[in-house]
Parts: sequence; structure tokens; C-alpha cells
Amino acid sequence: MKVINIHKRVITQPIHEIALLFKTLATDNDQMLATDKWPAMKLDKGLQVRSKGGHGPIRYHVRDYQEGKSITFQFDMTGFNGYHKFELSALKPDGTELSHTIDMTTTGFASIKWLFAIRWLHDAYIEDAFDKVENHFTKDKKKSEWSWWVKTLRKIMKPKKK
Repeated sequence: MKVINIHKRVITQPIHEIALLFKTLATDNDQMLATDKWPAMKLDKGLQVRSKGGHGPIRYHVRDYQEGKSITFQFDMTGFNGYHKFELSALKPDGTELSHTIDMTTTGFASIKWLFAIRWLHDAYIEDAFDKVENHFTKDKKKSEWSWWVKTLRKIMKPKKK
């Protein structure tokens, strides 16, 4: 199954300000991802080409990194053939578009996982990340609402307490 999934958000800040947050991706002080709500991204060699890692059960490696512009991750999971990518684009001196794209083909059981779980969780994950970036610069804090399906999936998948 062909999958193209794109999220975009315009942040009213110059690109160099967003780029500073971008550099913290997958660090202990990650200013891009909502690590208070979702699994943190881990990369064995940090933000550099061939660094391996992922977040939660999602595995990938860094295929390309253009500091302050984009980072592309190649999936390293059976049935998920393609990549996901964060990009920054200057729209005007005080406006930057932050985007995240998945471009992949799924096969077999991976297609079922994408359709019924991963897609929904991914969309919430990215919107929460974009909220975190936007909230870094605003007083009025943005909080995207999760769908009932995302809430249900998180409840089902929550680790059992011992």
C-alpha cells in the first residue's frame, strides 16, 4: 500500500530560531518532540548520517541530514519501505514552515498495522510535536486534541504496572 502522510505548521519565527530547536532532536533536551507524552527519539550517534535508532517500536536510521533544513530517516522495519522526514522552509523573515512527511510503501501485516494503529498514533505524535515547537514561542499554549481512537489505542497499549 502506498502511503503519503504530510503534516505542516507555520511558526511565526525566523527559520534560524526553529533551526536551534531542530538541533536538539533526539537529545536529552529534545525541544522538538513531545517526550512528556510520547516515547523519546533515540539515535546511537546523534543527528548524523547512518545513526540508528527510533522511538517506541518504530525503527529507522538517519539517511540524510542538512543542518537547519531537514533530516530524513529511512525505516528499518519489515513491511515499511520508505522514509520519514522533518523539513524547515523559510516563508518570510518571521515565518517558517515546519513539515513532516512519510513516504513509504507498506506490505503484508505492516499495512494493517498502519491502517488501524500507527497512522492514528503518528498523526497525534506529530501534532503534539508541532504544538511543542509553536508553544516555545507563544504565551497562548496550543494543545491538539487526540481522537477517541488515539485515546483508546494508548489505553490498550499502555504497559501494565507490576
